[in-house]
Amino acid sequence: MTDAPPLARAMAEAAAEIDQALDILLPAAEGPEAPLFAAMRYAVIGGGKRLRGFLVLEGARQFSVSRQAALRVAAAVEMVHAYSLVHDDLPAMDDDDLRRGKPTVHKAWDEATAILAGDALQSHAFTVLAEEATHPDPAVRVELVRCLSKAAGPRGMCGGQMIDMLAEQSGGQMDEMAVGRLQTLKTGKLIEFSAEAGAVLGKAPTPQRHALLAYGRDLGAAFQIADDLLDATASAEETGKATGKDAAAGKATLVSLLGLERARLQAERLVAQAKDHLDGFGERGDLLRMLADFTIERRS
Repeated sequence: MTDAPPLARAMAEAAAEIDQALDILLPAAEGPEAPLFAAMRYAVIGGGKRLRGFLVLEGARQFSVSRQAALRVAAAVEMVHAYSLVHDDLPAMDDDDLRRGKPTVHKAWDEATAILAGDALQSHAFTVLAEEATHPDPAVRVELVRCLSKAAGPRGMCGGQMIDMLAEQSGGQMDEMAVGRLQTLKTGKLIEFSAEAGAVLGKAPTPQRHALLAYGRDLGAAFQIADDLLDATASAEETGKATGKDAAAGKATLVSLLGLERARLQAERLVAQAKDHLDGFGERGDLLRMLADFTIERRS
């Protein structure tokens, strides 16, 4: 990777570190629980862009947080993200057979094991955050638990999924504002937390914490539009998952409401806003600026 662009190299190195942390925090088990641990490891270790974990690491780097502490939080975020994907892929939800280029957990095992693996990944993530190894200050650990649970709960990721299901049942009749709210909850809140977490770990001043949170908010919105664009234009081989499903299901997305070009322009505006929030971080925020551009340039 020595000849790779700086962002690609940094993301690859971070992904390897996060996988190593996950391997330690979620070791293989023996005995009757072994299939559950195997399904959890299958869901979370290897594959994926690790965008959320990378955000945690880069946010933490702004405040010279120890790499070990940041990696534990990055791993916890990736566990929560993986749990959401495992459940999202179930027949009762999106009914997908492919994720990150391999069979989904309920296909590799069965539906019951997939449900338990998702549940266990979520609970284990909070165990990791609550342990003293994550931060010596219990107030910081409580704040991390509070913020992540809020991002993943009924006013965050789960709430967004509920709105998404209801919208599909009603034939996808949603306007631009409603779609934006759905996407903010379902995808954006976890990205917001990932961007903010480093500031929490570093006990950053309120303005800097708010700047990273605002960066994450705009980045998350741009990321979701880019995902919708990929669903409309990319192949399953490129993305590692089924594409064209939104249109087939009649789902309202910003792409379906605005068209490809206007949706791209909206994503570009959001990326520009995200980068503006990093003005106070100087050169140290360069990888975060590059990540914002990558969000809408990616093909997977």
